[in-house]
Amino acid sequence: MPRNLRFATNRGRQFSLRWEGLGNEALYNVYQAASRYGQYVKLNDTPLDNRNFVIPADSMDYYKVTAVTPTGESSATDAISQEMQFWGENVYIFSPQDDPAQVMAHIDAIWAVQETNHFGKTRFAYFFKPGVYDDAINVKIGFFTTAQGLGFLPADTTIQKLTCDARWLSGPDNHNATCNFWRGAENLGVNSDTLWAVSQAVSLRRMDIQGDLYLHDDRGWGSGGFLADSRISGVVDAGSQQQWLSRNNTWKSWNDGSWNIVFVGIVDEQIPPGQWPQQRYTTQSHAPVVKEKPFVVYDAAKGYGVFAPALRRDCQGTSWESGTEGTFYPIHDFYIAKASGDTAGTINTAIENGKHILFTPGVYNIDIPIEVHGENRIILGLGMATIVSCNGNPCMNVADDSGIVIGGLLFDAGVKRADVLLEVGTPHCKNNHADNPILLSDLYFRVGGENPAGAAVDVCAIIHSHHVIGDNFWVWRADHGAGVGWDKNPSRNGLIINGNDVTFYALMCEHFQEYQTIWNGERGRNYFYQSEIPYDVPNQDVWKSHNGRVNGYASYKVGGHVQAHYTMGLGVYSVNRAAEVDLHSAIEVPNAPGVEVVNACSLMITGYPGISHVVNDSGEAAITPGARRDVLYYCNGVARVG
Repeated sequence: MPRNLRFATNRGRQFSLRWEGLGNEALYNVYQAASRYGQYVKLNDTPLDNRNFVIPADSMDYYKVTAVTPTGESSATDAISQEMQFWGENVYIFSPQDDPAQVMAHIDAIWAVQETNHFGKTRFAYFFKPGVYDDAINVKIGFFTTAQGLGFLPADTTIQKLTCDARWLSGPDNHNATCNFWRGAENLGVNSDTLWAVSQAVSLRRMDIQGDLYLHDDRGWGSGGFLADSRISGVVDAGSQQQWLSRNNTWKSWNDGSWNIVFVGIVDEQIPPGQWPQQRYTTQSHAPVVKEKPFVVYDAAKGYGVFAPALRRDCQGTSWESGTEGTFYPIHDFYIAKASGDTAGTINTAIENGKHILFTPGVYNIDIPIEVHGENRIILGLGMATIVSCNGNPCMNVADDSGIVIGGLLFDAGVKRADVLLEVGTPHCKNNHADNPILLSDLYFRVGGENPAGAAVDVCAIIHSHHVIGDNFWVWRADHGAGVGWDKNPSRNGLIINGNDVTFYALMCEHFQEYQTIWNGERGRNYFYQSEIPYDVPNQDVWKSHNGRVNGYASYKVGGHVQAHYTMGLGVYSVNRAAEVDLHSAIEVPNAPGVEVVNACSLMITGYPGISHVVNDSGEAAITPGARRDVLYYCNGVARVG
């Protein structure tokens, strides 16, 4: 077959296909299709005697070339398209006109690798153009893979099946989803029951599922998770899921869940019966302030773009069932970053030139921070795009500018210790973003697990700015994988919040060596918290807070000066593998009339004891495997204990 099929600009600025031939006697045919796996049609009436074929300069169609020799026509080259070149090799763009067998061949091939690619470096994003897809399409989502529809509404793009099962970790009959991290799906219609057995660092948002949604695989363990802005026509079956946040969804009904299930912005009649602690349900009827994550869209007339849904307040249900409000940004407003060639320097230059940034799937090793600034700037990652600190530098500094959006990124600590991976605002910044909050959505942080040489960072994320919305965080000092150990992947804290009026939905923060989360800002609100304290504390002497007077470091700590704070649906768990150590309090808050804790629990999963109290000195000790202790309400030194 011909080789090196490529695009070129001819003299006179004509745009063409060029290729390397098979010798002087060969002739060539050029084929075109509207989609990568669609029906290809020959463009030339008679075989070509040259290796150059003029096409429209703005064509996003797909092209292949064959050679015609005396022995017949060769097989075709791989397809090329400006669309493919624009998005890069790790974004797969599908169309309803595609041959379903070819689509599934590619999805199956990626799944065969990504199903078990726990700490791998490959990243993928699936784009589904609007339309209804063949019944044979089953979109299977493995590690570092995301799938999204490109319509303005979820129902604009309908696939038959979406699947994330849990058969890889300990054999096909184990169904253990506790390590099903780093994946997501959004803005899709699914025309069947959906299996979504996941844990942390996963999002399912803006979905329209016509059927039931199962958050477990045959009641195997799961430690998730996050569902937002979605409509489920049937039942959501949480099964054995240990914890989960559902925000601004609609469904027929909800079943089960084990330890800590939180509902925010769900209409009252769809909330399951029962209350904490007999049922592990905590409810906030309206989400106080919400910005949904922007998403990529495609329209035949407008081409590609990004749609940013509008800010909502005191809301129930989805943002889109009664029509979507927001802003469309054409794709030429964005710089499309690729890990194969971009650096922090090229990305910073694009931001200086006024561009938003889309990180295509890949691992971006950077030696200086990415500097994000500009009102309403959008920074989005696709396919779990990962930014690695390589020189002890922050991955990203975010200016104190209104309306900035950072979403869909994994920040990774490097071997050389950094002070911080993500910093939002600067110390003591004062700007008021109440009318146009900064949004941090689907952001994940990792310290260790991937590199045998280890990793280190002082604090994963610090938020100085006021009026920030956090929407689905997993901040993780690795407890398994390569380069893991008390001295191999050191990190002091996961998240520090210094800004006022910060609101979080789904905050998960685990295994850091001191406080997991420190909240210093006033009027903070947090809806759902999940945390495991470090597994690998070597002895009690190295793990004491308050100048050595108190055993351990509380997971969730509100600064002693704070006068107003509200947090609900908290679970803090212990697995002390290395030594018998005590954590005095899972949650530490000041005794002030405006500081409230609603529905908090501690649990000793296994290992050595234990956790002595849930909030401050309240709540009984969880010091035997499986022991769970509850505080229903705590304020100003008074606790109601379950």
